[in-house]
Amino acid sequence: MFAENSDSLIPKINRRSFLLNVLAAAPAAKLFSTASGSATPPLFEDVTTASGIRFKHQASRTSRKYLPESMGAGVAIFDYDNDGWLDLFFVNGAKLQDPMPRGSSPDKSDPRNWNRLYHNNRDGTFTDITEKAGLQGRLYGMGVATGDYDNDGNVDLLVTNLGGNILYHNNGDGTFTDVTAEAGVGGSGWCTGACFVDYDRDGRLDLIVSRYVQWDFSDVYCGEHRPGYRAYCHPDQFEPITHLMFHNNGDGTFTDVSKKCGLASSPGKGLGIAIDDFDGDGWPDIFVANDSVAEQLFRNNHDGTFTEVALISGLGYDQNGRAFAGMGADFGDYKNTGWPSVFVNALANQKYKLFRNDKGTFDDVTDSTGLGASTMSHSGWGAKWIDYDNDGWLDLFVAQGHVMDNIQLTEPTLRYLEPPLLLRNDQGRFSNVSPQSGSIFTTPIAARGAAFGDLDNDGRVDVAINCNDGPAIILHNRGGNGNHWLILNLTGTASNRDAIGSKIRLVSDSGQQQTRYVSTA
Repeated sequence: MFAENSDSLIPKINRRSFLLNVLAAAPAAKLFSTASGSATPPLFEDVTTASGIRFKHQASRTSRKYLPESMGAGVAIFDYDNDGWLDLFFVNGAKLQDPMPRGSSPDKSDPRNWNRLYHNNRDGTFTDITEKAGLQGRLYGMGVATGDYDNDGNVDLLVTNLGGNILYHNNGDGTFTDVTAEAGVGGSGWCTGACFVDYDRDGRLDLIVSRYVQWDFSDVYCGEHRPGYRAYCHPDQFEPITHLMFHNNGDGTFTDVSKKCGLASSPGKGLGIAIDDFDGDGWPDIFVANDSVAEQLFRNNHDGTFTEVALISGLGYDQNGRAFAGMGADFGDYKNTGWPSVFVNALANQKYKLFRNDKGTFDDVTDSTGLGASTMSHSGWGAKWIDYDNDGWLDLFVAQGHVMDNIQLTEPTLRYLEPPLLLRNDQGRFSNVSPQSGSIFTTPIAARGAAFGDLDNDGRVDVAINCNDGPAIILHNRGGNGNHWLILNLTGTASNRDAIGSKIRLVSDSGQQQTRYVSTA
């Protein structure tokens, strides 16, 4: 069954189809030698202009340095119309006054501040269909999650915002309806990350939303009192807040079960969320990346409740026992052992973190895998395990940029704008291959959100990046080494229709395995 080259298993993100690159090789020794020593150099081409994407994120910067200005910019890749081609959705900010009057809200009415949906034309170009779809938005946007919550075969959309969530029902005709009020998922506060997950395995997608801090538009001054030195406040200035869990009732409504399920007892300062079955018991668990307080791992108790176990599992702090600025996070079986490890990025001078899963407990292997040396001076946001070169080993892509737009005034060696980072996995050790990966990896940007999927159905994972207060970027993966790939179109029957929570395992004749977990944006 083996061919000449090695291949890998790659999810087609945010869609029921999953892209698998089947391990193909002669004897195992030859396979691993080929995969680690002679991979084709990657090449991600910036095709933004040619694609027709004209989106520009509006942070609405003010002299008050309101903290939400520095964040936001989520993006999703999903097939909203079920035509087999992945489409794009970008989250936008809203107009802020300088200063914001007491009791006022950000203004989304200007089309420049709208969220945007782009339809894939199947020829490398996209068409803006936001108005027709009804997805302009009405709050200062942060993140986005996709999932078919009502099992009708159409992928729905959840947008997190400063001030709560908005749930859009996909009507199946190219339009969406705001059903937030009747669904009961509006929530409140500064909502950031979100994921659809069937946590109780009843066949219906539930919803978890991370929240950042207790914050309002009060004029809090941070930084030095001299021109140009005012800064965005550190999260230590604000109190933590509980995350939200909404249970799907199966009739188009949800119930807030944050207290009942145990999340409310563990407040945090949450940004990224990652879902996987970390302990192999068949139930989805939840990791929340927290900013400058302990990370959180919620273990599923199989009875509708969760227990926070990050500290006892080895995930709460770094190897020196310190909290760090957790932002983007992802589970991935980078060692091909069948156990999902956790990657979390952080701010400059903290190193990105890699926690290796040893059958349900975790070890910080940041330095021993080469990640520490490659990431010490970087600040990361959107991150994903992707096998960009189809060699059977999960690599890392990180969208980067510092929080502080004037960081160089106080730390001259650091920069606000940073190129993305691509780290190649050589059987468990990582090397920075960014310099030979395309011009985008030498282009400083203020990247925040990143989404991943095969936009042109060529078997390689492409990337969409949303930049804070800047234009979006579309990267076409033109690399490749001739390795094989396979698409699995997963449709749940007893499970939720998106098959979210499924685990795909591929084992070659040599015994080499690859495992992927189906999750949402």
